[in-house]
Amino acid sequence: MFKYVLQIIAGILTLVVSTFIAWYEGSAIIENTLEWKHSTPFTNLFDKEIINGHDISQLDYFVYAVKFQPFFPTIMIVGVLYILSITCHLLAKRNSKWGMGFCGLIGFILLLFSSLFYNSTTMGGNVFFWISSISGLLSIAVTVLLYKSHNTKMLTEVKKCQSL
Repeated sequence: MFKYVLQIIAGILTLVVSTFIAWYEGSAIIENTLEWKHSTPFTNLFDKEIINGHDISQLDYFVYAVKFQPFFPTIMIVGVLYILSITCHLLAKRNSKWGMGFCGLIGFILLLFSSLFYNSTTMGGNVFFWISSISGLLSIAVTVLLYKSHNTKMLTEVKKCQSL
């Protein structure tokens, strides 16, 4: 159990460090007035008019970083996926039904998330589309494998009981 806790801590540290770096890189939107119209969905969501760069929502910094400097936002996503995969593994070891449900839910959410980036015109959007699509499909494949493994165990137990 200790090795899983260490891995989750490493994933959280990776996530925190990459989040701060991505946030810093995304703050470059303050200087780039041409992108205010196209890279500020959260500021626009709150119907806030941008008069100067400091009116931009902090969340829009991440949007800008994803679009134009996707390395650290990608590391953020990888950190989250790593934490979720460790959690899925732990749940599958303890109770396969919970593991199946969790992995299936994560896969479904990742596929929905990838649809946000489907026709992206930026490199960062394309990177996020492929990472979330492949991760979602892998998570669903793990769910199917867990389901088959669970049913195989159930069938062998039933046959064992019938032979007694």
